[in-house]
Amino acid sequence: MKRLAAALTSLTTALVFVITMVGASPANAATAFTSTAVNQNGANCLTLPNSSTTNGVQLTQASCNGGGNQNFTFTPVSGTTDQYTVGTSTSGRCVDVYGASTADNATVIQWNCSNANNQKFRLVPVTVSGPDKTFRLQAVHSSKCVVPAGGSSAANTGLVQLACDAVSSRTWRLPNYTSGGGTPTTPPEKTIRVYWLKPSDVAFDQRWPDGIANVLREAQRYYKQELGKTFTLNNPVVEVVNGDHVKNWYETTPNGSDPYWWTVFNMQQELLRKLNLRAPDPRWINVGEISAEGNGAGGGGGGGWVILNQHDADGAAGVNGPMNRWYGGMVHELGHAFGLPDSSSTDGTPMSASFYDYPNTHFSQSQKNQILSGPYGSFLS
Repeated sequence: MKRLAAALTSLTTALVFVITMVGASPANAATAFTSTAVNQNGANCLTLPNSSTTNGVQLTQASCNGGGNQNFTFTPVSGTTDQYTVGTSTSGRCVDVYGASTADNATVIQWNCSNANNQKFRLVPVTVSGPDKTFRLQAVHSSKCVVPAGGSSAANTGLVQLACDAVSSRTWRLPNYTSGGGTPTTPPEKTIRVYWLKPSDVAFDQRWPDGIANVLREAQRYYKQELGKTFTLNNPVVEVVNGDHVKNWYETTPNGSDPYWWTVFNMQQELLRKLNLRAPDPRWINVGEISAEGNGAGGGGGGGWVILNQHDADGAAGVNGPMNRWYGGMVHELGHAFGLPDSSSTDGTPMSASFYDYPNTHFSQSQKNQILSGPYGSFLS
């Protein structure tokens, strides 16, 4: 428990440091979002065929079916207001123009994510009668637009780049597009927002967001049992964030003096930047988990945040031992997020090593009072 107490102190200090470093986000800053992309000439969806993980696979348009291979994460390019990288949700790669070609009909593929201009796309607003959130996807390196080959409206047509013009085949609707300053897709305030940050070289696996969601639902049930009130989770519970870096970068890039925190602080700072979050954040309690860890790395909670690394994410996904340990651990870290300190001894409460005995652990009356009267007590209903 000594390590946990020291960690909480370190976390609180670091969160204040992050606020100073990041500052307030401009009102018109671009915001990351995950969405389908629906072509306005035939109503087909941008698609990664067969959820392939192979570099060089050409993207297509296909009938919209709600599959993960039709969801793409649009991440703002730092220092711009209209440029995004476009991540493939099922393979962890990026939309790319093959060979950085500037020629007409160069294929639009997936490739390992980089900072190259042929993986950056401008969202150019287009006014269409009826639909909203409609754009041209314009490749930064060539100024050409993503389009089904030949301007076809047929399903299973491969995507290429062609000169931008006003025809509907160059226009895509992004129904979950999120601009800076908040939109209807922003989760309601006084809820718990949950993120799985997936490094660029880690393959997408639905077990991770599903497992993390189940751990949060169990914690939600436990808080209701203990307090008579509980917190609200959003739908979907887990927001999948495609990381800007490979796993090793998060693990080995220094962030503070203690390597224990490097991985989770690197994750947290990326979430702060991409999603216009704060630390602490009066709007939401934020829970971030990353599929990266590093030697001696750990995580913790405090100030309205929970930041956890790979062993917790793997545990939630059911591949790292009995679930009760991960349920108890989440209850413990959420206790810190709500304002509770560690217990000074193993006292039967989840704020001590007794969380390993979950579900045979209970908040004390004093802890319940602290949560309810604390800075996030109003989040409980």
